[in-house]
Amino acid sequence: MYIYIYIYEAVLYWSTCTTTGKIMLMFSNLRRLSTTQSLLFHSTVRKLFIQAQETPNPNSLKYFPGQAVLGSGTRDFPSRKQAGSSPLARQLFRIEGVERVFFGPDFITITKNNDFEWAVIKPDVYATIMDFYSSGQPVINEEKTQDSDKPCEVDDETVLMIKELLDTRIRPTVQEDGGDIIYKGFKDGIVLLKLQGSCSSCPSSVVTLKNGVQNMLQFYIPDVLGVEQVDDELDIVSKEQFDKLEKNINDSGKKE
Repeated sequence: MYIYIYIYEAVLYWSTCTTTGKIMLMFSNLRRLSTTQSLLFHSTVRKLFIQAQETPNPNSLKYFPGQAVLGSGTRDFPSRKQAGSSPLARQLFRIEGVERVFFGPDFITITKNNDFEWAVIKPDVYATIMDFYSSGQPVINEEKTQDSDKPCEVDDETVLMIKELLDTRIRPTVQEDGGDIIYKGFKDGIVLLKLQGSCSSCPSSVVTLKNGVQNMLQFYIPDVLGVEQVDDELDIVSKEQFDKLEKNINDSGKKE
């Protein structure tokens, strides 16, 4: 025999911005829950307070679920196709308008399409995060591999200094804005860097690289002549394929 009760799913979160801070209570659609599900839900609500924070990129918001996301390190999912290793990222990409997902130690950065408003997307993001953390699934299914920006034995002194500055002086600041900066190489005096999360499509990303990162690296390391932003070939190919598929779907819809 099952006993059912009807409750409103409630998601309590903090919404912060530069001018005001609010506590908002959202109610999603009414649904029937079993007693066990109801107890699990109420337990999750008590523990999960989702805080939303603006970033320098108007199309990106940084979400703090109040629990560990990765614990350490970062993971970037530039497209839905590259989210196969993360159940949470896959669910977030199902939300219409979500263009990019980024995970930090304790935060999630969502980047939306410019054609969508946050007022439309945010309720689904909160509900998705709440449902995921109540499910008990792992954020990432696969084991983490060594990042190219971590020091290794074959790095020369200049590269070691570059990576040290990135890790200790630059990356913490970038991560505060909901993104990350990854070392991709050093060639002919040029440091190759990849921007992730909110920083990848931020209007001020070029200024950040040239006026911030480049100036700091050149101040401490005379061998650095400049910095350049790069994209992984896989990122470029995946985005092109996704854009092509989306165009075909839209064209088919117009014909009908």
